[in-house]
Amino acid sequence: MPHEKMTIRRLLAYAAPAAPIAALGLPITVYLPPFYESLGLGLGAVGAIFMLSRFWDVFTDPVLGIVSDRYPSRWGRRRHWIVLSVPILLVSVYMVFLPSGQVSGLYLGCWMFVLYMGYTLASLSHMSWGTELSDDYHQRSTIHGTREIALIFGMFSVLTLPAIIEVVPGLFGFEEGKAIPLATKVGSMGIYIMILLPITVAIAMAFVGERKAPEPPSINWRDTLTALWQDKMLQRILTMDLLVGGALGLTGALYLYFYDSYMQVAEYSSILLLSYFIAGCLSVPLWIKLSYMIGKHRTLAFAQIYGGLSLPIVFFVPKGDFMWAFLSTASYGLAYGAGPFLMRAMMSDLTDKDNLENGTQRTGLYFSLLTLTNKIGAAIAVGGGYIALEWMDYIPRGDNLPEVVEQLTLLYVGLPTIVMLSVAALMWNYPLGMKEHQELRRKIDERDALALKELSS
Repeated sequence: MPHEKMTIRRLLAYAAPAAPIAALGLPITVYLPPFYESLGLGLGAVGAIFMLSRFWDVFTDPVLGIVSDRYPSRWGRRRHWIVLSVPILLVSVYMVFLPSGQVSGLYLGCWMFVLYMGYTLASLSHMSWGTELSDDYHQRSTIHGTREIALIFGMFSVLTLPAIIEVVPGLFGFEEGKAIPLATKVGSMGIYIMILLPITVAIAMAFVGERKAPEPPSINWRDTLTALWQDKMLQRILTMDLLVGGALGLTGALYLYFYDSYMQVAEYSSILLLSYFIAGCLSVPLWIKLSYMIGKHRTLAFAQIYGGLSLPIVFFVPKGDFMWAFLSTASYGLAYGAGPFLMRAMMSDLTDKDNLENGTQRTGLYFSLLTLTNKIGAAIAVGGGYIALEWMDYIPRGDNLPEVVEQLTLLYVGLPTIVMLSVAALMWNYPLGMKEHQELRRKIDERDALALKELSS
C-alpha cells in the first residue's frame, strides 16, 4: 500500500504536543527530586518515592497500551486518548509543581502516581499515532525525528524560564547575586506546561487525522506473551532502551549536584542545561540524514559512541569556568538528539514484523513496553542515585569532602559512559535494517492485497 507523504504542516502539527510532554518529563527527573528534598523529605525518601512511583508503570503501561489498541473511537485509535490525558495532567501538574503548605511523602507519592498515569497516556498514544501515520522506513525516521525536535524544544523552552530568572533576577523581585528559590523555578515550569499542553493538543487534533486501520483481532494473552518473550529483536531494543533510560536518568538526577559541587557553576545550571538541549535539537536533522545513509541502528551506535567519548570531557574543564562548561555541555548534548527518536523509529519497524507474523497491529502494546523500560531505567537511576548520595554522605548545596565529590563525579560520568558504549555494541549488528524492512512491507502488502481480493470475490 503506498504511503502518504507527510507535509511540513502536518508534521509540525502532529509533533506539537510533544513539547509540553517533554517539558513535563524534564523537571520530573532534574528539578522535582531536589525540590522535594529541599522541602524536608530527605535524599533517601525522595529517591525511594520517585523510584517506586515509576515502578507502578510496570502495570499501567502495558494495560494502557493494550487498551489504546483495542478501543478506538470515531476519531481513530489514538487521538481521543491524548485528549483524555489533558485534564488528568493539568490537575496533577498543578498539585505537584505548585504545592501549598507542608508536604509529606504520601502527598508526593499519590500525586506522582496520577501525574505518571496522565503522562503515560499522552506519550504512549502520541508515539503510537506517529508510527501509524506512515509505513515507510525513512519517513518514520522523519516523523519521529520531527517529534524529537518538538520534545527537545519543549525541554529547552521550559528551561528558559529559570534561565531568564537567573540572568535578570531583578525583573522578578530577586536580589542580584542571590540564589533563586527552587520553588520559583519549579512553579514557573508548572504554569508553562499547563498553558502549552491544551493549545498544542488542540492544534494536533485540528490538523492531523489518522490512517484507517483494520479492526484488531481479539487478544490471546498466552500467545501474545509467548510471542513477546521469544522475540529476540524486541528484547534487544528493550534492553537498549533500559540502559539508555538509566544513563540519561542518572545524569539528569545528579545534574544540579554535579554542576554545583564539581563544576562549581551552580548559578548557571539552567543556562548550561539549556545549551545541552539546544545542541540536541540542532543535531536531530543531521542524525536523520545519517540514518538515511547507513540505517537507524548504525546511526544509533555512532551516537552512543560519540556520547560515551564526549561526556568525560568535563574532566578537562577548569572548575568555575562558565565558557568551558558551556562548550563541554553543548558538545555532549549533540549525542542526545539521536537516541530517543531512533529507538522509536526502530520500534515502529518492529511492529510491522509483528503484523506480518501475527496478523495484528499492536503498536500501543509495543510502545508501552518501550516507554516502560525507559521509565524503569530512569527510576532505578533516580532512586539509586539519590540513595547513593545519601550513603556517601553528600550534603546538597553544602561543603563536601573532596572524596565525596570524587565519588559523585565517578557516578555522574563513569557509569553512563560505560552504558553508552555498551549500547553501541548491542546495536551494531541489529538485523532489521532498511532492506529487511522493505521486504517485510512487501510481504504485508501482498498478504493484504490477497485478502482484499478474496473478500471482494
